[in-house]
Amino acid sequence: MAPSDSVDLPSRPSPPALSGSDGVFPAHLAALKRRLVPPAAEPAVVAAWNDVLAELARFTTQAQATGPDIIPQIQFDQISSLSEDQRNLIKRRGCVVIRNVVPDDEALAWKQQLRDYVAANPSVNGFPEGNKQFFEIYWSASQLRARSHPNVLAVSSFLNSLYHSGSDSSSDAPVSLRSPLSYADRFRIRHPGPVKWNVHKPHIDGASIERWQDDDIRACYQSILHGDWRAHDPYAIDGRLLGNTDVYGRPNQASFPLSNFIHSLFSSVFRTWQGWLSMSETGPNEGTLKLFPDVLLSNSYLILRPFFRPSNPLAPDLLDPANWLLDLNSCDFPGITPKPAWYEGQRLSNDSHPHLKLDDAMVSVPKVYPGDLVFWHCDVVHSVETEHHGAHDSSVMYIPAVPLTPANAAYVAKQKAHFLQGLAPPDFPQGEGEGSFVGKGLLSDIHPDGLNAMGFGQLDIPEGAAPSEIEAIRIANKAFAV
Repeated sequence: MAPSDSVDLPSRPSPPALSGSDGVFPAHLAALKRRLVPPAAEPAVVAAWNDVLAELARFTTQAQATGPDIIPQIQFDQISSLSEDQRNLIKRRGCVVIRNVVPDDEALAWKQQLRDYVAANPSVNGFPEGNKQFFEIYWSASQLRARSHPNVLAVSSFLNSLYHSGSDSSSDAPVSLRSPLSYADRFRIRHPGPVKWNVHKPHIDGASIERWQDDDIRACYQSILHGDWRAHDPYAIDGRLLGNTDVYGRPNQASFPLSNFIHSLFSSVFRTWQGWLSMSETGPNEGTLKLFPDVLLSNSYLILRPFFRPSNPLAPDLLDPANWLLDLNSCDFPGITPKPAWYEGQRLSNDSHPHLKLDDAMVSVPKVYPGDLVFWHCDVVHSVETEHHGAHDSSVMYIPAVPLTPANAAYVAKQKAHFLQGLAPPDFPQGEGEGSFVGKGLLSDIHPDGLNAMGFGQLDIPEGAAPSEIEAIRIANKAFAV
């Protein structure tokens, strides 16, 4: 690949015309479906659909019977010595609990410092109003220390390493899976009690209609559309680096859903895995995370679902494969909502994606303790328990795994500037920020091992680095030097 000195995010291309209205899909999406599934491909796609439904019937029964234990759990000191079977199980499930990444007392001290920070700055934005438990805070000392903790960075590198580049020419895209970056996000200290959290229902982050409409994003799922769903590889990174997950400039892509702001970037940071660090002892039914623990199956069903409809939506045997027909004339994409200028979603429900049996197959994360980390693949269906029936708080700091790419490095360079000014990161609601907050985190709170991940300093080129990795690091170092 020819060297490039560009360190800026690419300009937004003109999006395809929406040509619809609020809640109504435009007619051209039916033509898109017919283009993606031409007549010669129809038999293979129908066969794949029926095969996926059969596998889902088996797996959803297994997930319901097994419960939280279906989610892989490993110790931090195992990440460099896992067997191939263990790695493959984590990849198939698309989620993992990693125990004892940070000592309990250190994680608990971070939580207390967060409470003190909120108490010292009562004007901080949070939800719900009058009883804040989810905070629009990014630059506390606790968060800086957690993101830059050497063990947290080691986990990020491990998770990034589960991805790989392909064998085609697009694998020349600059990326380093061994150089994790830090993405500043928020935290929650959720109280037990009757308050219901209904804003985090089953959903998938990132792309919406782009999974089908953007050529590069769609390439991630091409084997599914060709009828060979078992060949789908959720960890092939190339299309994810080249694609545009936000063609229409959706608002609130990274923000808390109730925040009122316009997303400032057409494509946010590519996070290989979403994640959080636990600061409490929290189990199922205590306001924790829920996951659909088979990313291969859920991706395959999600991608094929818009091409099929029930012949009888009211049939008692609704889920029977015989009740579902290939339909390439419908404009609908279940789980996605057309807005006047963009598409919202992907949000899933029993109505939109009935074969996932979300009420039964979405499993709560096993009990976690302070210092444990929980991660889920960027395509995994996830939600938050609406109720917290525990006796103590359910507290986490959101810390995803982020690989080094030119776009990610450009974002981190901007994020660094926002940190130095005490402003919210570029992906989030802007305002006065934390610049005047009492006790705001300082550069000295960042562990030396995490300075490069925050854009302070220059990244070294690892031994045996491929040209694409060297190029990614060169571009990042130029961005960070500004």
